[in-house]
This record gives sequence, structure tokens and C-alpha cells, in this order.
Amino acid sequence: MLQRDTVFKISMLLPLAALAGYFLLLVGSQAAFFSLTGFFEQLSQADIHSAITLSLVAATVSSAVAVAVAIPSAYALARLDFPGKRLVDTFIDLPMVLTPIALGTLILMSWNTAFGSLLASFGLTVPFTMAGVILAQFTVVVAISVRMLKATFEQINPRQEQVARLLGCSAFGSFCHITLPLARRGIVAAVILTWARAVGEFGATVMVAGTAKGQTATLPSSIYLAMSMADLPRAVTLVVILIGISLLVLFGVRMVMEQKR
Repeated sequence: MLQRDTVFKISMLLPLAALAGYFLLLVGSQAAFFSLTGFFEQLSQADIHSAITLSLVAATVSSAVAVAVAIPSAYALARLDFPGKRLVDTFIDLPMVLTPIALGTLILMSWNTAFGSLLASFGLTVPFTMAGVILAQFTVVVAISVRMLKATFEQINPRQEQVARLLGCSAFGSFCHITLPLARRGIVAAVILTWARAVGEFGATVMVAGTAKGQTATLPSSIYLAMSMADLPRAVTLVVILIGISLLVLFGVRMVMEQKR
């Protein structure tokens, strides 16, 4: 029996070790092209500053809007019964299965409709602007946020809300004072992961906002531009920045989830 347990553990650990080694190889491959001096030289350039700032600002705005929309939407899917609920629940997942390029195409096409023309008449221009970056990121990440928060609300015992209602609390009061505090760690995790996904968004952003340096070029699109011009030092610098952001985000999520447990 002991020998079988050992074989079982090895059979589980080997794929894990291979996968971890593969990702270490991917990250470690940057060392051959990385220079600390070159990194700081690239980091001092204005267009890289612009790409970092745009990525962080746009991701913050888009993820904040996405979570603000996702909280009531996820609660409705988790707690309420209404006609067409299954269809709506399925339709909300569409951005998760469509490629970002297809989503970007849909956004551009929608802006050429009468509705898009109406918004444009009020001065709301999306294509090839920062607003386009934010809208593209929001479209990609909102479904992820809804799905994560729906799972969070489903894990909360509805009897606690019912007790609050019996004690005289309104539905809104029960949601604010009972449900949201119980879901706070799930909400924080959703915010962090949504923000990280928004920072790394490329396909829809390029389709909607383009890659104009200093205007709509985010970190991922700047990497694409650098590689298309065979500018490896710049590409490596931007990749290292994204890796640093990703590791910080993952560490933050781990901390939140460990506190939850």
C-alpha cells in the first residue's frame, strides 16, 4: 500500500514539476536579453511612461466600472428568479468564449449604428481614444467579474439575509449590511483579478483604440509594436514590467484567499 501511495504521489508531482519548469523556462528566457542598464534606459523614455500610465489608469477605471456593474448583476443571478434567467446567465459569458479581437470588432461595428451615431452627436467618441481603451477592457473583463462574484454570493448562506429581513431590515439594508460584508474577500479578489486582466488586455483594445504611441498604446500593444520592429530591448523591458505587475497581483490574490480560508 505504501509503495502504491508513493507511485501515486510521484504521478501527481511529475506533471506539476514539468508545468512549473516550463513556466520558469519562459520567464527565465528573458534573462538572455535583459540588461539592467538597458532596462533603466528604456524606462526613462516618454512613450514607455505613457504606456504604463495609460495601462494603469484605464485598467483601474474599467475594472472599477466592471465590478460596480458585476456586484448587482451577480447577486441577481445568484439569488433572484426571473424569466429568461438561464439565457441571460449564458449570454453574460459570451465575452469569455469570444476572442478579444472579435469583441473589439463588435464594439467598432456597434459604433457605426444609429445608437453609436447618437452617442457621437453628444461628443462621446470611442474609436481610437482612451475611452475606447476603457470600453474594450470593460467588455473583456466584466464577464469574469460577474462569474467570480456570482460564485461568491452563492457560497453565502441565504438564511442570514432572511434573518435580517425578519428582524426588520429592508432588502437593500440586508444586502448592504449582511451580504456585502460577508462577500468582501471575494469582492477584493474579483477586483484584483479583473484589474490584472484589464492591464493585460490586447486584442479588443487594439481593434477599438489602435496603437498610437503616447495616446492609446498600452503595455501589451507597446510590446506588439516593439516586436514588430524587432526592438528586443524595448520588448523585454515591457515584458518585465508586466511580469512584475502580474506577480504582485497574484501575490495579492493569494493573501486575500488565505485570509478567507
